[in-house]
Amino acid sequence: MRTEQTDVVVIGAGGGGAVLGLVLAQKGINSLVLEQASGPPSGLRGEILQPNGQQILDRLGVLSRLPAEAIKSVRFFHFCRAGGTREGARRGAPGAGGWNWSGARPRGEKPVLAGAGWVGAMTPGAGGYERLCTVDYDMLPLPYNRAIVTLPNVAHHAILKALEERATGGLRYGVQFKELLREGNRVVGVVGEHQGKPLTISAKLVVGADGAFSKVREALAIPAQLHRYREGYLIAMLDDADGLDEGRYFVGRGTILGLFPAAGRKTYLFYMIPAGTMEQVKAAGLPALREQWCRIAPSLGKTFHGLMDWSQTAYMPAARVKTATWVADGAALIGDAAHAMNPHASQGRMQAMADAMALADLIPLCLERGDCSASALAPFERQRRPQVTMLQRMADEQVLFWNTGNPALGFLRDRVFKTLDRNHRLRYRVLATTAGLRETPPFGLLDRLMAAGLLPDPRADRLPAEATVA
Repeated sequence: MRTEQTDVVVIGAGGGGAVLGLVLAQKGINSLVLEQASGPPSGLRGEILQPNGQQILDRLGVLSRLPAEAIKSVRFFHFCRAGGTREGARRGAPGAGGWNWSGARPRGEKPVLAGAGWVGAMTPGAGGYERLCTVDYDMLPLPYNRAIVTLPNVAHHAILKALEERATGGLRYGVQFKELLREGNRVVGVVGEHQGKPLTISAKLVVGADGAFSKVREALAIPAQLHRYREGYLIAMLDDADGLDEGRYFVGRGTILGLFPAAGRKTYLFYMIPAGTMEQVKAAGLPALREQWCRIAPSLGKTFHGLMDWSQTAYMPAARVKTATWVADGAALIGDAAHAMNPHASQGRMQAMADAMALADLIPLCLERGDCSASALAPFERQRRPQVTMLQRMADEQVLFWNTGNPALGFLRDRVFKTLDRNHRLRYRVLATTAGLRETPPFGLLDRLMAAGLLPDPRADRLPAEATVA
């Protein structure tokens, strides 16, 4: 049996694990990052780098290394009402798990031609649809006042490449985590398997960065609540045939369709479907899916008709993880292993990277003192948990209102969007939270009443000093 020694062993080379390995290497700390996959990720996964994630990559020297041809900066994101007489994919259709994937038009519904605009209150910047709210990243402090949309896995690959360049042999693929090594109650290493052979690594600290279904968390016997949301997302990367330069969210009754402009004249698309129904969607066929999208956003039909093969798509489930603690004697959890959140927060990977940076700032002191106990690691959790908890709660509120098929909740959702569009103060707070720049909730009780239009806001036009535009 091979036995190795290191200061820190990280299980999982996702966004958090790779960043942790890189920053530890930059600090001169011996570490190993073990990844069960055979190589860097290659699947379809659109990626939006929020400003806090950009700051982290800039600090690591990675942001400037992202290839210009693979990234696109986006300033505006428009929230629009889903088009058509009845909004997009709906619940209640028989034989399709509550959603109509037959492609048949409901009785009494008039056809909507691809390329037709929304009839109603139109806004030029929103592409002719009834605009509910526009979010302008230019309000945020320079230099991170845009969202960056990357082609699949671009940022992740750049982090992994930087890690391999900085620490030769510090990243190993094809290693499966098997169990923890312990001395009493203290974790002192891991046992893995590489190419069918056992591998033992002793370490002063073990970090579980192995996702929502973390085996490290399970081995630590840390209590966790895993919630699987009722909806997941079909994602796609399509050719941009409609000249999309700004982000679009279409919301309606049980409907969410998002489109973001990407580099290379591509469009990253995500579409809410009931969890676990991807095979039913495929069985209904590509024409049915394209027709669903055309009903929601008729003027983008040229782009939608670029969906020609299921290889252009993938399925992204949504889950939330809440754990009793993130630390143990000789071990810590980061990212989804500690706190997976719904993608509505737009912060899942960003928060994993923030975890990595916070833990990496603490590790040198722990190693210097020879103390990687739970109490020595606790400042990491105390620093990070408040923002994570706030984002999880905010994402769950968004699930309740954005995903709803309830007309009353949908009315309230649209009312809040319209209020935010007029209220600079509240809109900035929501944007700063999504951008990862706030650690406290964007709304207090009075703010919620104002957002719902139940109270006037005498400070609606006031912005904090760091905001750059009114």
